[in-house]
Amino acid sequence: MSLVLDRQAVVKQAREWESQGETVVFTNGCFDILHVGHLQTLTRAAAEGTRLVVGVNSDDSVRRLKGPTRPVNSEQDRATLLAGLRCVDAVTVFEEDTPVPLLEVLRPKVHVKGGDYRVEDLPEAATVEAYGGRIVIIDLVPGRSTTGLIEKTRTL
Repeated sequence: MSLVLDRQAVVKQAREWESQGETVVFTNGCFDILHVGHLQTLTRAAAEGTRLVVGVNSDDSVRRLKGPTRPVNSEQDRATLLAGLRCVDAVTVFEEDTPVPLLEVLRPKVHVKGGDYRVEDLPEAATVEAYGGRIVIIDLVPGRSTTGLIEKTRTL
């Protein structure tokens, strides 16, 4: 069974897990070039509950957010790589620039973001708080970023 699910299927799966008493955690991002910072953030996010769902920005969304030269890897490749990580239970690709529409239907108990964000600056904060979810900010791994990796390869 593939862990890469469309929106309807990931919501159905989350409801099933919740009915079994499991705690669904959600995090999202571009995950363009997977690196150790991503892995550590995902592992720490998974520890906030019993099931981790990862939302991946679509290729079009990444281009709008990061510019015309991104993404480096396709949405399908990014989603498949994430699904292969032991700490990830499901992956879904979303078209929007923020995860708000996905969070409105998924309604995870915990929403995790990396330390480059503050709760008060998250466009999704009001949505998560409105349905009674909890937001957790996880410290980033210093010196690890996709943008940094891309810049490094340009100087080689």
